[in-house]
Amino acid sequence: MDIRITPRRFFGNVKIPASKSHTIRQLFIASLADGISTIKNPLDSLDTRSCIAACRAFGAELNDENKLSWKIKGNNNFTHQCEKSPININAGNSGTTLFFALTIAALQPHPVMFIGDDQIQKRSAAPLLEALTGLGIYSQSNNGCVPIMVKGTWKGGRVSLPCPTSQYLSALLIAAPLAPAGTITEIDVPILNEKPYIEMTLSYLKALNIPFEANADYSHFVIPGGCKYHGSKMRSIPGDFSSAAFPAAAAAITGGSVTLLGLDPQDTQGDKYFFEILQSMGCEVRWEETVLGDNKREWSCLISRSGSLHGGTFDLNKTPDLLPAAAVVAAYAQGDTAFLNVAHARIKETDRIAVIARELAKLGVHCTELPDGLIVHGKGAVLPALLPSENIVIDGHGDHRIVMAFAVSALGSSVPIKITTAECVEVTYPHFWDLIQNLTFE
Repeated sequence: MDIRITPRRFFGNVKIPASKSHTIRQLFIASLADGISTIKNPLDSLDTRSCIAACRAFGAELNDENKLSWKIKGNNNFTHQCEKSPININAGNSGTTLFFALTIAALQPHPVMFIGDDQIQKRSAAPLLEALTGLGIYSQSNNGCVPIMVKGTWKGGRVSLPCPTSQYLSALLIAAPLAPAGTITEIDVPILNEKPYIEMTLSYLKALNIPFEANADYSHFVIPGGCKYHGSKMRSIPGDFSSAAFPAAAAAITGGSVTLLGLDPQDTQGDKYFFEILQSMGCEVRWEETVLGDNKREWSCLISRSGSLHGGTFDLNKTPDLLPAAAVVAAYAQGDTAFLNVAHARIKETDRIAVIARELAKLGVHCTELPDGLIVHGKGAVLPALLPSENIVIDGHGDHRIVMAFAVSALGSSVPIKITTAECVEVTYPHFWDLIQNLTFE
C-alpha cells in the first residue's frame, strides 16, 4: 500500500503506544511461569501478535479480550507441550520473538521449527545458535537464518556470544535460569551493542528474584539453572520511546509542537536519548510530572521548535533504532550531523544506513555513508521542489521505521511525497497514520 502525504505543521497531544520491548519480555516470562500473570497496558501490534502465537505454541493460555490488561496462564512444563505435537513457530517480522523463542525451545528435547517473513529470512541468528551449540543444543538452519530447527537439552557450560544485537544476550538471559537444576551457564560477551536493552532484561530477573552474576560491563555472566518464574502482576508497560521519536521528530521538522503522553523518563529504555538529540539540535524539551492519587505519577513531554535546527555528532551504539528518525531531522538542520558507532543498523529489517542515504537523496539531501554510521549534510530544508512532484516516491522497503521516518519528513516538505509499503507500520505503531493526517492511501 502506498500513501501520499501533504505537508503541514505538526501540533497536538499524542498518547504513545506501549513499549514493544517490555511487552515481549513480559509475554515470554509470563508464558514460562507457574500460575497466572497480568500484563497491564500491553502493545497490540503485529510483532507482539507474533510473540503471542509463539507463547501459545509453547502451551501458554492467554486471554487478550481486554485490550488494557492481558491475563496469561503460564506453562512451566512446556516440555510436555512439545512432546504432544510438533511445534512450528512463525516469528513473522519480529526478530525479538525469533531469538527469544529459539532459546526457550532449546530447553527441551523435542524439535521446534521456526520460519518468518522475507525480512526475518535475512536476519541471522548464527552467533546465538553457535552459543546454543556450546551449551549442548542441536540446531539446523539456513546459514543461521530461518528456517531453523532447534532441540535440546540444555547441558550448560561456558560459551562466547558476540552481540551485534542485544537480543541474542537477552534471549539467553531469560532462558538460562530455566535450564535443569545443577547446570551452570556462563556467557562471555566480547561485543555488546544496545546495552540499555540488557539492563531492561536484567530488571525483570531482579524483580523475580532470579539469581545471576554479571560483570559491571556485562562482559561475563554466570547463571545457575533450576529456577522458576512465578506468575505475578507485572508492572504496567510504559510508552515506547522508539515510537515516540516519530511524533517528536514531526514537531522538530515542521517547527510545530507536540505533547507526548504515556512515557516514563525514568524507564530503562535507551531510546529516550532521542530527546537529548533534539535538545542539542535546537528544540525545546520540557518534562512535566503530575502526581495522581495512590502516589501514582504521570508524565508528559512537550517538544517544540521556534528557531533553526543545527547539526551535531551523536553516538547511536546503544540506540540504533533512533537512526531513521534522527536522520530525517538532520536533513532539516543547518550543517553536518554525524551518527556514529552504529554499524548494527545495517542488520535490522533493512540496511538502514544505506536505505536512508538512498532515500534522502531523492529529497535533495546528500549523505556520506560510513561503515559504522551516516553523515547527513543538512541545508536547513529538503529540496524536493527541484524534482517533478509526481516523481517523488520514497521506497519504504517494508521497514516500519523507514516508513515512519520519511512520513514525518514529508510533513516539512514543500510538495506532497508518496511512500511505499505504508502498511508495515502495523509492526510497532498500529495507529501511526492517525497522527499524520493530510494523507491519501493509493
